[in-house]
Amino acid sequence: MHHPWRRVTFALACGLLLLNVAGPLQAASPPISPRASALMAETRPALERKLAARELRLGDPIFIRIFKIPGTLEVWIRSGPAFILFKRYPICSYSGYPGPKLHEGDWQSPEGFYTVSARRMNPNSDYHLAFNIGYPNELDRQLHRTGSAIMVHGECSSRGCFAMGNLGMNEIYLLAHAALAGGQEKFSVHVFPFPLTDDNLKKFASSPWIDFWKSLQPGYLAFEQSRTVPLVTVRDGRYVTAAPATRLALLKTGETQKGNENND
Repeated sequence: MHHPWRRVTFALACGLLLLNVAGPLQAASPPISPRASALMAETRPALERKLAARELRLGDPIFIRIFKIPGTLEVWIRSGPAFILFKRYPICSYSGYPGPKLHEGDWQSPEGFYTVSARRMNPNSDYHLAFNIGYPNELDRQLHRTGSAIMVHGECSSRGCFAMGNLGMNEIYLLAHAALAGGQEKFSVHVFPFPLTDDNLKKFASSPWIDFWKSLQPGYLAFEQSRTVPLVTVRDGRYVTAAPATRLALLKTGETQKGNENND
């Protein structure tokens, strides 16, 4: 695993762009391929046993958090009104340093609030299996950040993506595919430089990205406090996070999925 502070200098390009599919694609119908189907069938029995041991179910809504430091991807699964941490997966490789992606070719992995719909799943990636996190989102576009095809994928090389290795990606992909096929319209992917506690922000107070990280902190804290995915919008080039109570109220009306989708 690459050291979190070391820029990757030898990696291959990220996964291919998602396939073009003729006609409208329903959100609950992620694309499939014979190879992906076989991989998911092979992975499913052991994964279902792990889920059952936690009283969780394959196909329930998921939420993903990525931390560049210490280099982990978390998969949370909804159980009742809140999400439960299912598993932390080590990131095999990501690109660059803590801080957001700014432009195409900067070999930097992004940070911020993203969502993944069915059409962003790629069962035919050259990097085993993959999904596109949705960079650039609305805030990235407002700030004129460029780049495309930022994936969570298999293998162990990165040029802006998050490479999870093939075994880890088999589980992550199946969890994502099953959630979308089971009716979750989109799942959120929150990417942070590190856990955004007050103490950690003090440690990095001299970073040129400290103000940006402070704008991410309310979204991080809202989930920590409520274990529900916060409603995050964009206003004047900054993220705006709704209070957990507002989020819970919107959950009852089904409005939260719309609010988080400023990046499609």
